[in-house]
Amino acid sequence: MKSKVIAIANQKGGVGKTTTAVNLGAALARRGERVLLVDADPQGNLTSSLGWPNADELDVTLATHLAAAIRDADFPPRAGVLSHAEGFDLMPANIDLAVTDIELVTAMCREEAMRSWLDGIKGSYDRVLIDCMPSLGMLTVNALAAADSVLIPVQAQHLAAKGMTELVKTISRVQRKINPGLAIEGVLLTLYDVRTNLSKETEAKIREEYGPRLKVFKTKIPAATKIAEASAFGESVFVHDGRGKGAVAYEAFAEEVVARGKRERDTLRPAVAR
Repeated sequence: MKSKVIAIANQKGGVGKTTTAVNLGAALARRGERVLLVDADPQGNLTSSLGWPNADELDVTLATHLAAAIRDADFPPRAGVLSHAEGFDLMPANIDLAVTDIELVTAMCREEAMRSWLDGIKGSYDRVLIDCMPSLGMLTVNALAAADSVLIPVQAQHLAAKGMTELVKTISRVQRKINPGLAIEGVLLTLYDVRTNLSKETEAKIREEYGPRLKVFKTKIPAATKIAEASAFGESVFVHDGRGKGAVAYEAFAEEVVARGKRERDTLRPAVAR
């Protein structure tokens, strides 16, 4: 299986990017995939939610690798990788990444730093998931430049569809100017409350507006307390509440992601090999 890099992005905060990175990564690892999660947010929420709350004390983080790429310095790409008990790996982040974000603005080949590092490590994994910060700055552009596809979590609440417009424009610009192979993996509805008309109306609007040109996943991630609680214990929802509706939803979502990847591989397979 060829390694696939998926950036999880939305410039709006609180839409479940980090939660999706953790639980999709865990679900894929449970299926036997080799998975690397990359924390690309200076706040380090992914790092802390996986059980490393003192990220500022780590000697090597994503910032270290991006700084080396900016300076074209030789640095071991696997340095600093942390192994989680649930069978996947993490490249952590801390506040140092905020400085790197500023340095990227004036760096040569500034959009290429993350791709440069990932090219040296992604071959060890089946899937790499990049948890992007809630902005469309240089770190997010770096993630898009390094990715094969973008997963867009969208909160099933008011103005969610409107907030997607700028992100889709940014993705289009990256496709045209930096990474022509970048695709949109799909849109994932999160924090969905089946009891409210608002969630249902948001879903209908997104499927109507974006469904004809983008994949909108069938699975909807519920607004479930157990999903939020899991991060406080440094674990996925599968360990924290394995029979709950959150675990069921993320398992179903992983199934969709895997099935989508299989269809892509079948489509790309040369006719002579069929």
